[in-house]
Amino acid sequence: MKRLLHLSVPLLVLPMTACADTSPAPSAAPEVRGTWMTTTANQALADPANIEASMRRLREIGLNTVYVETWKNGYTQFPSAALERTVGVDRHPDLRRDGRSRDLLEESLIEAHRNGLLYLAWFEYGFMAALSGSDNALLREKREWLSEGPDGNLTAPNGFIWMNPLRPEVRRFLLDLILDAVRAYDLDGIQLDDRLAWPHYTMGYDAYTREAFAREHDGRQPPEDPRDAEWTRWRADKVTEFAEQLERELRAERPDILLSVSPAVYPWSYANYACDWPAWAAAGWFDEYIPQVYRFNYEAYARDWDRQLAHMPGRERDLIAGIRLVGDGPDTTWPDMEKKMTAAARGGGHVHWFSRGVLDVYPEELKAWYAGPGGGFVPHPKRPADWRPAPLVARAVNGRNGLWEVDVESSGTYRVVARANGGWREVERVRLDPGRHRLEVAGVRKVELLVDRRPTPGG
Repeated sequence: MKRLLHLSVPLLVLPMTACADTSPAPSAAPEVRGTWMTTTANQALADPANIEASMRRLREIGLNTVYVETWKNGYTQFPSAALERTVGVDRHPDLRRDGRSRDLLEESLIEAHRNGLLYLAWFEYGFMAALSGSDNALLREKREWLSEGPDGNLTAPNGFIWMNPLRPEVRRFLLDLILDAVRAYDLDGIQLDDRLAWPHYTMGYDAYTREAFAREHDGRQPPEDPRDAEWTRWRADKVTEFAEQLERELRAERPDILLSVSPAVYPWSYANYACDWPAWAAAGWFDEYIPQVYRFNYEAYARDWDRQLAHMPGRERDLIAGIRLVGDGPDTTWPDMEKKMTAAARGGGHVHWFSRGVLDVYPEELKAWYAGPGGGFVPHPKRPADWRPAPLVARAVNGRNGLWEVDVESSGTYRVVARANGGWREVERVRLDPGRHRLEVAGVRKVELLVDRRPTPGG
């Protein structure tokens, strides 16, 4: 299901000279250098102009990967058929204003790829339905899906209302949201957060969960002690069951897509959210694990980072450090930031929480740190340096309104993207051989071609 700018793009193939490769060569060891991008507490994703400037600046600073919010507080940031089937709206209401519709995923994806950045769609809320005190269509339409505490409370101690990870319809809903994005966009990967977990160790006393537990325990009810070892283990096994289902279904859809999870640090994640993510790593699931080692100072960070490495024997390079740059409380000092990033090299790299700190607090310091010695651009460790090469820029043909010409050097599938009304939209997906090609795209200011890494249609 495409939701694209509807412009006609017939192709006239005129083989001629090809353009040069503009992909940068790596000058240091590959590692993840990323940041999370959210619509909260900053303006990086506020509008197409800010998205364009933010992605360009992140690449200039030296990053190679962005994790962009796509599922938050009961709504997607892109048109989702699964969301519309479930609650009657297809995206966040803020993306439909004054008779116009935006697709934040498409806008940010195109700008990331135009700047050579890998893009992982960040399904931030996972099983969370809403921030307590907020209202959304999911809460109104699917009250029966929600998890409860021992007193029937819907709000967990963390301040959020959660869907019940045990319910098959909840699992199907979350998977279908993700599959909508995977099928419609040329994503490099998807990421689940620390909300791929049980709502909280105090939650799970709703009637549905009680009945499920009783069926598997000779009629016994869940223990009154929420920290009971058997009760915690049972809930953790149910979360693991879904993690396996997620891995299986996404691999079947896109075998090459990067699967990422950013859990809380272990063993705290297990004790408080029944999330046994080292077991998932031992089973060979997911491509990268980014524990949120969000500590104010280097000493606390180093202690907990070493513990996370110890829980990933044989897969240390798949462990990426989640580093707190800004957030509640004081910003991390620059000397501590340098030491944190250096220590993260014992794994597969680092990701900054969050992009405001990269763009507004330490942009020049980070740029200098990434640049040397022996630095500069480095590719993602699981993708070659030319995975997201510079776009091929089409030229307007003089005297021919809506006719564009572009030189292609390598055979492949390309996304034709066009700039109009202040932002970029995907127009068409085409297979091209080397040579000069003419494209008909009317009513736009610019046209470019981006390499498309999805499997070839029919291939």
